[in-house]
Amino acid sequence: MGTLSHFSNLYSQAFEGCKPAALVLLLKAYSVFCAIMIFMAVYALTDRALNGWDF
Repeated sequence: MGTLSHFSNLYSQAFEGCKPAALVLLLKAYSVFCAIMIFMAVYALTDRALNGWDF
């Protein structure tokens, strides 16, 4: 649980002091999009592996 709070603090500190609010919003949305895509890729890989690589 400490690791998640550490990453949360790093994420929050990364956007402190950034002036264009639109750019900060775009970067936050992009980081969430990337996290979702990585989660989907890991899910698809494990699903394929557990089902015998049946396409």
